[in-house]
Amino acid sequence: MIEDKHLETNPQEVVLDRSPSARNIHAIVFEEAESELKRSSPALLWSGLAAGLSMGFSMISEGLLKAYLPDAEWSILVSTFGYSMGFLIVVLGKQQLFTENTLTPILPLLHRKNMATFLNVGRLWGIVLFANLLSALIIARAIAYTSIFEPHVMKAFEAIGKKAMEPGFGTTLLRAVFAGWLIALMVWLLPYADAARVWVIIIITYIVGIGHFSHVVAGAVETFTLAATQQVSWFDVLGNYILPTLIGNILGGVILVAAINYAQIKAGRFKKGNT
Repeated sequence: MIEDKHLETNPQEVVLDRSPSARNIHAIVFEEAESELKRSSPALLWSGLAAGLSMGFSMISEGLLKAYLPDAEWSILVSTFGYSMGFLIVVLGKQQLFTENTLTPILPLLHRKNMATFLNVGRLWGIVLFANLLSALIIARAIAYTSIFEPHVMKAFEAIGKKAMEPGFGTTLLRAVFAGWLIALMVWLLPYADAARVWVIIIITYIVGIGHFSHVVAGAVETFTLAATQQVSWFDVLGNYILPTLIGNILGGVILVAAINYAQIKAGRFKKGNT
């Protein structure tokens, strides 16, 4: 039960009011978050593993397009559409992706500022992140150590990974803030997207891809593949990509989306109560 009475939402009232107001979106995301926090650890683990494997198709799809497109400046505008593939599978398949969880479980924590909720959010974050990265490692090694893909496609994967590793720690962190911000916004937009859900996912993740904004799971597949093929060291991948990207994704999702949208709902409730 929500402790802040000003923020309580009547589910029946939300159903009746179909306008996509911030309050209604908040209520739907909050209810989804409550459901996710109640899931068992094994269920979160398997869903997180599925999501990490699915995210491999972002690099695979982008790499395949890149490999068969001509070497021209405009080709990135087409090949980046492949980046959206993993997100489409994960979101439409209701799989657990860490960056989505920088928004949803944070809302109950902002409502109920207690240790039990904090620990439950930590449990969800830890399991999902571990599962996402583990399955990203599995698919990266499968790509690197088998002959699934032809040499020219492997070169495209290599180019994608090197592009992800190109900036320094600070720039990667800042790019990750934008990625976390956009992915959390995508989650916020989806409840009332209806038939446009697919386009919301494609457009938002296309911007993440074309902007080279660092995403901890999609980027893990790219950089783990680079390390597995011995193009860079594992230490470099973990210290100069995964760490800053993780920090930036959390900052972008929690502060720029979850906290700000919670604040606007809270402010609106108090204003309504004072009028």
